[in-house]
Amino acid sequence: MSKTIQSALISVYYKDGLEPLVRLLHQNGVLLYSTGGTQTFIEQLGIPVTAVEDITGYPSIFGGRVKTLHPVVFGGILYRRNLAEDVAQASRHDINPIDLVVVDLYPFEETVASGASDEDIIEKIDIGGISLIRAAAKNYEDVLIVSSRNQYADVVNLLTEKQGATDLEDRRRFAKEAFAMSSGYDRAIHNYFAGSTTDSSDFRQLPAQSLRYGENPHQQATFYGDLNALFDQLNGKELSYNNLVDVDACVSLIDEFTDTTFAIIKHTNACGVATAPTARETYLNALACDPVSAFGGVIITNAKVDLETAEELNKLFMEILIAPDFDPEAITLLSSKKNRILLKRKPVEFSPKMFKTLLNGVLEQDKDNQTETASQFKVVTEKAPSDSEQRALEFALKICKHTKSNTIVLANDGGPSHGQLLASGVGQTSRVDALKQAIEKARTFGFDLKGAVMASDAFFPFSDCVEIAAEAGITAVVQPGGSIRDKDSIDACNQRGMAMVTTGVRHFKH
Repeated sequence: MSKTIQSALISVYYKDGLEPLVRLLHQNGVLLYSTGGTQTFIEQLGIPVTAVEDITGYPSIFGGRVKTLHPVVFGGILYRRNLAEDVAQASRHDINPIDLVVVDLYPFEETVASGASDEDIIEKIDIGGISLIRAAAKNYEDVLIVSSRNQYADVVNLLTEKQGATDLEDRRRFAKEAFAMSSGYDRAIHNYFAGSTTDSSDFRQLPAQSLRYGENPHQQATFYGDLNALFDQLNGKELSYNNLVDVDACVSLIDEFTDTTFAIIKHTNACGVATAPTARETYLNALACDPVSAFGGVIITNAKVDLETAEELNKLFMEILIAPDFDPEAITLLSSKKNRILLKRKPVEFSPKMFKTLLNGVLEQDKDNQTETASQFKVVTEKAPSDSEQRALEFALKICKHTKSNTIVLANDGGPSHGQLLASGVGQTSRVDALKQAIEKARTFGFDLKGAVMASDAFFPFSDCVEIAAEAGITAVVQPGGSIRDKDSIDACNQRGMAMVTTGVRHFKH
């Protein structure tokens, strides 16, 4: 059942991203009601808006604790338009319909995380907002509820496409997301009073954002989480399911590095990683690893993107670029492609746990937060790696840890603060195949493997990988060790003058 929106109540804490929606509603002749700061925001846009207190007859009282809690407001949302008795009562009590409710909630979890006082935290328990959301969601047959700023762009597209109207399916979808958000909000409050913390095992408490589709167009998908806490999106379209999976892989990998680093990800695996003193040099070295796979990839750096680097980046078609900061001129240039997604990272602490649905249950495990350094390497060969080889082995191991098993990573070191991925063998059913794939790929892009190093995510049960690596010119190897046939690969290294170190830690990634 299609319904045209004729009136809307807008009362939000965060105003960013709101303007396009307000302007569209105004263009469609929608009567706007609002409160406090949101009312001022709309008035400053030069758009007429009616104060809620003008229709309730009551001002905002008790320090803002009571603004919208009134039968005129809730009656306008809750009365059933297809029920004659409700319509008659609305008319008798001068209750006008409200067809759209745009409300977000006080930032309770953010206030808790900030270390605020108990008094300040309690004041961030939203009463009116959560009640408006539940009322509008309950009456989704007649009312559209927008309960998060993450939904503004979606609503603008929806109302533009349908000329100011919504279908029952649309309203039910937004109601579902509203109830997911409200239940999560209440869970966070409960956890505060219970003195407990939350993690992603309580994912349904997080804000819910419907995605265009899942891994493939025939799959529905929802993201539970607050992307606004992670990134400021400076440009581009809405993130998709596959975008989010790649962004997660990017963030996990880049956080392994402290030197200036660029990583290029394709289907969650690194096709280019480099460290160097300057952002531009680092990016170009990362791109050189595999410029073919880099096309359409996701790029992340831990360095500020300046104009010089942006000019190089702008030559490549990429889906997403993630950085901790951008020069203004770089943003202007990179935003010239309207669909290119630019994300500015914010410092956020992630859950130490990972979850995966499996069979008729859920797997939980600790995240793989362990990364071995040269101080933990055990030299098992007659020859020890040089300082340069040790740096390259550390670099390769970081990438190996974040690459699909079975994997082999080939890398080199160009001096302090210099490292480059040469190639990797990704997700192969045998380690020999992974190594052969990596060698062939490195040679395809013109890399000389003489003096390169090799990292493996698991031990070598046979000497074959060492023999193949030696023939390619590789001089040092890092691997977990632990095979009953470790001596075979160690002997093979000794016979060929190679260095091998073991870590005692396996890094499978399935």
